[in-house]
Amino acid sequence: MSRPWTADLGDGTYRNPVLNADWSDPDVVRVGDDYYLTASSFGRSPGLPLLHSRDLVNWTAVGHALDRLEPAAEFSAPRHDRGVWAPSLRHRGGRFWIFWGDPDHGIQQINAERVEGPWSAPHLLKAGKGLIDACPLWDEETGEAYLVHAWAKSRSGVKNRLTGHRMSPDGRELLDEGATLVDADRIPGWFTLEGPKLYRRDGCFVILAPAGGVETGWQGAFRSRDFFGPYEERVVLAQGRTDVNGPHQGGWVDTPAGEDWFLHFQARGAYGRVVHLQPMRWDADGWPVIGDRGEPVLRHTKPVAPAQPVVAPAVDDDFPGGRPGAQWQWTANPRHGWAARGAGDGLRLTCVRTADEHDLRLLPNILVQRLPAEAFTVDVELVLDSVEAGAKAGLAVLGDAFGWIGLAVAADGTPRLVHRFAEGAAAHERDAAGSRASPGGRARLRVEVTAGARCRFSADTGDGFRPSGQVFAATPWRWVGALLGLFATAPAGTGPAGTARFTAFRVTGPNPPQKCTRHDPSHPHHPTEKSRR
Repeated sequence: MSRPWTADLGDGTYRNPVLNADWSDPDVVRVGDDYYLTASSFGRSPGLPLLHSRDLVNWTAVGHALDRLEPAAEFSAPRHDRGVWAPSLRHRGGRFWIFWGDPDHGIQQINAERVEGPWSAPHLLKAGKGLIDACPLWDEETGEAYLVHAWAKSRSGVKNRLTGHRMSPDGRELLDEGATLVDADRIPGWFTLEGPKLYRRDGCFVILAPAGGVETGWQGAFRSRDFFGPYEERVVLAQGRTDVNGPHQGGWVDTPAGEDWFLHFQARGAYGRVVHLQPMRWDADGWPVIGDRGEPVLRHTKPVAPAQPVVAPAVDDDFPGGRPGAQWQWTANPRHGWAARGAGDGLRLTCVRTADEHDLRLLPNILVQRLPAEAFTVDVELVLDSVEAGAKAGLAVLGDAFGWIGLAVAADGTPRLVHRFAEGAAAHERDAAGSRASPGGRARLRVEVTAGARCRFSADTGDGFRPSGQVFAATPWRWVGALLGLFATAPAGTGPAGTARFTAFRVTGPNPPQKCTRHDPSHPHHPTEKSRR
């Protein structure tokens, strides 16, 4: 299986980003010799992706912690700027815990004995608008528990401050009204303070929190002997002389060998927020020093760990038994009947009838995954089994603008190859190229992505691949990078409209082939039915 990006260089060093895809707002925890990571999933479902590593460089996807977003009715349509924001992942009392802020509803938590689940139902810990970026802390010395969170001005009118609470040890109740721990309006030059992660070290409460905005900001550190402050602050990671803009918002983790590391994101437009790994140490005054004296590193010696296979989160899929792998999500809470499962391989999507079939951005029934690298090629085989005029299916690149190539049933009931797109301000898709016949309703679809997320679509309907239309420049959504998508739709109406079958989804790139553990049942974190849900 060919990978478009791997971070492990095979000589004891790694290159950044270690996760070259939109794993936004990452947080990490170590349990024994294993590391686990989660990230924002916003309005996609299932939510709260879970990754596993043994060395912080080579990562595999193990599933999702959140089956569906609640309230379910509010996430029955795409909500790309809502839902799960900046989760925190912790392990305490033999259980995994995830806390996150939903900016429209409040702070929620779930927990599980095993990372593969089953996870508890979401518990609303603090209701309210604009409550985001929640992080718990259990103080092992005193037995007390705490919670810190930030604010979204778009919902609350408040930002640039961190609020703290004492919390019950079971994580189900806040024990006070809360207090402002840090008001960054009082710190000269600081703005958009958010994303706090709360720790205890050498008798101090330590908050690692970014400021300055995702494109241009920096990573800050705050510390105090008392949870409720006062806190002193310091900038501990900034772009400096590097090309890594806005390096911030992530988590600190130590290793069994006693090393300290920091995972953070870098905002890269249509590619989303990619994840970097920085060495970290503590200076003589007790402040963290991240990267190369406060600037990001692009290449570094790997963390001390036993040798690991060179892997990255799976992107390819044969859809065994009709099931998509852990890399896929729907653009909203899924409904029964969107995908049919069978004994054979291949993804069979129902041509869902909808009045919104003219605009992919409005559809909840698109199966999506992240752009996996800066430059790569996607291939997938499609068979459209429908005689319903207007039924269509294809391979898409989705963002504020979108483009797709695939098959559509013409008015005479015959399938044709089509290529369509919509600009960011457009409310309806348009043809990007002329259509052509597709014998048997079959086609091999391709999109080649080059630097700058420039996408060239092509297709093979039996006479070899032929390019189609102009180059399409992918764009992000708000907070979310562009996505690869598979879909099947039909015009509004009644009765079945047919199905589309996708097989052999392949992503290739400039790297040599690497072993893939995605479907290896002997792998300790093979995505079982439970973890795929």
